[in-house]
Amino acid sequence: MKNNEQKEEFLFDKINYKILLIGIAVITLGFILMAGGGSDDPTVFNEEIFNFRRIRLAPTTVLIGFGITIYAILKNPKKA
Repeated sequence: MKNNEQKEEFLFDKINYKILLIGIAVITLGFILMAGGGSDDPTVFNEEIFNFRRIRLAPTTVLIGFGITIYAILKNPKKA
C-alpha cells in the first residue's frame, strides 16, 4: 500500500474559471442583444435590424466577452 497519493490538479485556478464564466455570460448577452428584428412577411423590409443595439452594441459586447475569456485563459495566478 503506497501513501504517495497524487493530488489532482486542475489546469486553471478557481479565479480563472470564474472569469471564464463571466466572459461566456457576456458573449451570451451579446448574442441575445443581436437577436430579433426580423419580419413575419418576407416581402416586407423591417428597418429594425439596423438599429444601434444590433449594429454597434451587440457586436461590441461579444468582442468584450471574447477579450474577457482570453484574459481568463492567459491569467497566471501563480505569479503573485
